Amino acid sequence: MSGQEKMAKSKRGLTSFLLIALVLFQTDAAFAWGNEGHVYVNRVAAQKIPASMPRFLRRAVVEIGYLGPEPDRWRNPAEFALKNAQEPDHFIDLERVSWLDPLPRGRYEFYRKLYEKRAAATEHPDDYLPERVGLQPYITMEVYGRLKSAFREYRQLKAAHKPTASVEQAIIFYAGWLGHYVADGSQPLHTTIQYNGWVGPNPNGYTTLHEIHAQFETVYVAANIQPSNFAGFVHDPERLNDPFIDYISYLRQSNGLVENVYALEKAGSFRGKGSPEAFEFTTHRLAAGSQMLLNLWYTAWMESATAAPLPARPAQVLKPKE
Repeated sequence: MSGQEKMAKSKRGLTSFLLIALVLFQTDAAFAWGNEGHVYVNRVAAQKIPASMPRFLRRAVVEIGYLGPEPDRWRNPAEFALKNAQEPDHFIDLERVSWLDPLPRGRYEFYRKLYEKRAAATEHPDDYLPERVGLQPYITMEVYGRLKSAFREYRQLKAAHKPTASVEQAIIFYAGWLGHYVADGSQPLHTTIQYNGWVGPNPNGYTTLHEIHAQFETVYVAANIQPSNFAGFVHDPERLNDPFIDYISYLRQSNGLVENVYALEKAGSFRGKGSPEAFEFTTHRLAAGSQMLLNLWYTAWMESATAAPLPARPAQVLKPKE
């Protein structure tokens, strides 16, 4: 073999390797609703922001849509610390915490309960590690809190006739960032141990291949769904009575639809153009994500009108008499 032939063969091998690596990277990066689904959920919610909310936010539809997939961009293996730290934020396996009702409101209280359960478990104790269970509702409420705090700052600056451009940028970012996790919660496979192929007893013969997750939320959505297909299902926002409790209820409703996803896959409904049943199911799940996101934005705005409570004053330390 001549030197030129060896060089050409080497180049072909390198090209093949790079293509394979690219495919694997794209497959690994295809999380949640995929890029399209996350953009759509955020965009539809942003288009429904009522006139009672700030004008700058209503005009940020493109920016908010772009931010929908943002946390998935943080899952690149090139940024190990970032990817590793926030992987559990995208899901919660509700079956693993069926014994814990109600769920604690705080992240660290949740950790404590899980570690207590792990210490007492005689089988598969690591199933109760926080990173195995998932932390989806906690990151969602934490970003919601950031958004509410930023709204409060915006109100105060407006009232004081001070510039608001900087806090407006923060609000847009928080609103878009929040949308990612809310959309994750509307995808039933982000709430279950059955996230990518059925495990355990399988009397209905559901797929056990690790393909259903991406087939449903990424490939099917990208090929068949547009925002206009579900925007009509999203109505004016409603103020939530208790964002944490209402969000947990939303996750449980999503979890109740896990078998629907598997039954549709078994019928071949997500292949190619899919079936009318798959289209109806998927558009209503995307709409559910947009609706919950819009409700959370609206609730954060309304609650931000109430002044934050002052922090507790430290106990006064009395000096001893000389």
